[in-house]
Amino acid sequence: MNILFLNGSPRHHGNTHAALQTMKAVLEDGNTVEFLDVCNMKLSGCCACDSCKRNGGHCVCPDESDAVIQKIAQADAVIFGTPVYWWGMSAQLKMVVDKFYSQDPQFKTMSKKIGVVVVGANELDNPQYSLTHEQFYCIAEYLHWDLAFSLSFSAYEPGELMTQDGASEQLKEACDTITNQN
Repeated sequence: MNILFLNGSPRHHGNTHAALQTMKAVLEDGNTVEFLDVCNMKLSGCCACDSCKRNGGHCVCPDESDAVIQKIAQADAVIFGTPVYWWGMSAQLKMVVDKFYSQDPQFKTMSKKIGVVVVGANELDNPQYSLTHEQFYCIAEYLHWDLAFSLSFSAYEPGELMTQDGASEQLKEACDTITNQN
């Protein structure tokens, strides 16, 4: 299985990164895995030029978004990781998601599994988590993709998440869900 991780956290040693790296270590056994820190990439927002609708689905912005979108197209599964920034995904990850527009007709024909890991500083009953998960649910629904898992964690200080009871187990179970062929 070809699995792509998209880390939307600018904290290079933060909790979102740690959670995704834990999953990556599990999934590297028997799968082709690629990890992208989208915060380290040159990305820009969609400029609504519609060039992608006339050229076969390629973004013409002079950045790395077209390459990321092509990697998503090639993946069997995509795991999104994001901290919560103002009741939603990080702006860096949102720039990638907005570029889905360039491939939405093609993406709708592709069978993909997605997973979502959301980390925030607030308690888990805060609406920021459900709002972020709802957005990914809607994306999956629109594209006819399978939302294999959607996890929330409350952790702020770097390293905090992986010391929490049950966090590693939840992440490992999610790995099983993403690779389950049913």
